Amino acid sequence: MESRSGPAREFEHEHQEAGSTINDSMTTKERILLRSLELFNEKGERHITTNHVAADLSISPGNLYYHYRSKQAIIYEIFTHYERLVDHYLQLPDRALSVQDEFDYLDSVFDGLWSYRFLHRDLYHYLDADPRLKTEYGQFTGRCLDRLEEIISCLEHSGILTFDPRPGAAHTTSAATLKRTLALNVWLVVTNWMSFLVSSIEVEGGTLSIRHMKSGIHQALAIQEPYVTEAYAEEVARLAADYPNYSSVGAGTSKMVSRKAQASF
Repeated sequence: MESRSGPAREFEHEHQEAGSTINDSMTTKERILLRSLELFNEKGERHITTNHVAADLSISPGNLYYHYRSKQAIIYEIFTHYERLVDHYLQLPDRALSVQDEFDYLDSVFDGLWSYRFLHRDLYHYLDADPRLKTEYGQFTGRCLDRLEEIISCLEHSGILTFDPRPGAAHTTSAATLKRTLALNVWLVVTNWMSFLVSSIEVEGGTLSIRHMKSGIHQALAIQEPYVTEAYAEEVARLAADYPNYSSVGAGTSKMVSRKAQASF
């Protein structure tokens, strides 16, 4: 994919490594936002109050309140950054897509899930508590589904995927319907993977890692497997082998290394 730029890239740059995200060059508002994200991810949003954030940053609650009038306002602001980041990740390049592009899309999106993972642990609670967030998240979902469908169509044009009717099928579904359904199913796996991990996997030491998160890439690929053309099946399988499978994610170490700069929180 093309190199990242613009506001999303600037905010992403602030998420390079744990311990280096908060620095003296940042404004108080930026420090509040980033430290809140770290604490929400690490300890769970429900266990962190604005007073906890203020104390951690050695600022007064009044100073924090000047920038963000409530924890809900902080959550909303964090979501807007996540939204911009995903919008940027799903941009289409001005060229034909390759199999590597498909994996870069998945890798990027799951990196984003990891960096903002608290949002997906209790998403419905946040949407119910904030009508503005609920409206914008619905619009965000619609945009992402449209973009995923465009990516799938581009992969079809590159010969990587095909939606031709199966030989001998009694009933055929239109290619447009199949592509829209595939986009929706991929989106459902991506957005619900964190909830699935939290509720279903026994994690050694009780801590999830990006390795656990990226086991979801296999699930997203499994959905599209029936549509991969024979000419690209081997390449898809080879690249998929770089990622951990959910069935073995609890043991050993993976050779998977993020193709993007990973956030450690």
